[in-house]
Amino acid sequence: MAKKSKGISKGIIAGITALILVAVLIILAFSYVNNEKAKEVTTEPAVEISAVDGILLSDFDRNYPPTPKEVVKMYSEITTCFYNEKMDEVTLEKLAEKSRELCDEELVENQSFEDYVDSLKTEILSFNSKSLTVSGYTLSSAADVEYYSVDNFNFAKLYVTYRLRQGTEFVYSNEVFLLRKDDDGHWKIYGFTLADDEEASEDTTGAVSEAE
Repeated sequence: MAKKSKGISKGIIAGITALILVAVLIILAFSYVNNEKAKEVTTEPAVEISAVDGILLSDFDRNYPPTPKEVVKMYSEITTCFYNEKMDEVTLEKLAEKSRELCDEELVENQSFEDYVDSLKTEILSFNSKSLTVSGYTLSSAADVEYYSVDNFNFAKLYVTYRLRQGTEFVYSNEVFLLRKDDDGHWKIYGFTLADDEEASEDTTGAVSEAE
């Protein structure tokens, strides 16, 4: 009787062991499936934002460029998009609105939005016909920005050199920007023009932004 009892005990133990192994295998299977599902969720490719979309997502009401140099840098980024990126008319107009948000109200009032957009289209067509793109630009260093006051208005002046590419050749356009601080303390572009030879020879070394 004792031997038979031992045999039954061994059989029970073997059965329990088998059940445990099956349970472990089931748990491992579920764990594997869940891990694979998690990988599918976490390994989805990140959505790339284009230069144009990045600018359009900027909220100048909450996060306006804090310095004259940053304002002109943003303006130059927008200008680069105008001449380098392909976009439909709706996107062009939205980008044009962003550009005008950086400008002084007196400058904005000098040209209607419709005329501004028409002028942009003409310039872009001219660039495209000559196979010109904006390869990059160089701004005055922060130390070289000139500040002064006139009639209780605060002004800032700085220089930008735009590097234009036409095939394998480069053309440089030197421009001077004048900014005025508004009632909210924001620096707005008051005007800009081509710098003369003497102004263009001044030190305008600074951070260079390369266009794609």
